[in-house]
Amino acid sequence: KAKRLKVGDKVAIVSLSSGVLGEPFAKHQVELAKKRLEMLGLVPVFMPNALKGLKVLEENPQARAQDLKDAFADDSIKGIFCAIGGIDTYRLSPYLLEDAEFLENVLRKPKLFTGFSDTTNNHFLFYKLGKVSYYGPNILNDIAELDTEMIPYTRQTIQYYFDNPETITIESSPIWYEERTDFSSNSIGVPRISHEETRGYEVLQGSGVVEGRLLGGCIESSFDMITGDRFPDQKDVVKKYDLFPTLKEWKGKILFLETSEECPDKKQMLKYLKVLKEEGILDAVSAILVGKPQNEIHYEEIKEAYLESTDTPI
Repeated sequence: KAKRLKVGDKVAIVSLSSGVLGEPFAKHQVELAKKRLEMLGLVPVFMPNALKGLKVLEENPQARAQDLKDAFADDSIKGIFCAIGGIDTYRLSPYLLEDAEFLENVLRKPKLFTGFSDTTNNHFLFYKLGKVSYYGPNILNDIAELDTEMIPYTRQTIQYYFDNPETITIESSPIWYEERTDFSSNSIGVPRISHEETRGYEVLQGSGVVEGRLLGGCIESSFDMITGDRFPDQKDVVKKYDLFPTLKEWKGKILFLETSEECPDKKQMLKYLKVLKEEGILDAVSAILVGKPQNEIHYEEIKEAYLESTDTPI
């Protein structure tokens, strides 16, 4: 497990999937993220390939992997923040897991690592190597929030990276926010449309109180890792490097799942959950923690899909 972050620490910014951080239309968000990290007392270090844009990084997964390897090799860097998610992070696996120096650095010099969505692939890779990672804020979606400050719930999460407690009680945010439709510089300082969270945590099945170790991520990414449904070679890569946790590793864990911006409907969710059920995962875990969709109709469909798929506490 990585040591906690401290004021003055250098943190690396890496683009492990999408190269959107390096596009001209995201320049204002790069500057905003840099400012926010500095306000936290951190020193942002944009790795050499992080800002090379969509085309270059799509065509060069080895360049994305090199940034992560260099971040672990640099003793002055204490934390690593992902730029954003994406869809093909699995392509980095050979360049990482066949590099003996990288494997040694991960174990000898563990660093705080945070990101979400298709970064699930990286989290499972670190889990395989025995390193704790944090399914949490990334640069574009969270640190570079266009309002005058970060969302308070995000700010609290980042505070955990400085406190680094042994355990935390996950609280429900009192506010939920609609996603923006305009991410241009015109939206700088414009607050998101927000609403009071009237439900809080909801117990769909079970007692409502669970304790345990968390393991999980994006359900679409997990589905793709198992089936290779999106990229034909992904299933083979995952199998070759044993990237997906074994049933034994899922045993007794709290499975946490969230959906991407693709917003799957009930039919699609049932398809995803069926695969997890067939793999034995839904029955092996002690409980399931589900991220709520914002849309009311989508919420009801997702809820029905889970209740039809498992008897495990939710």
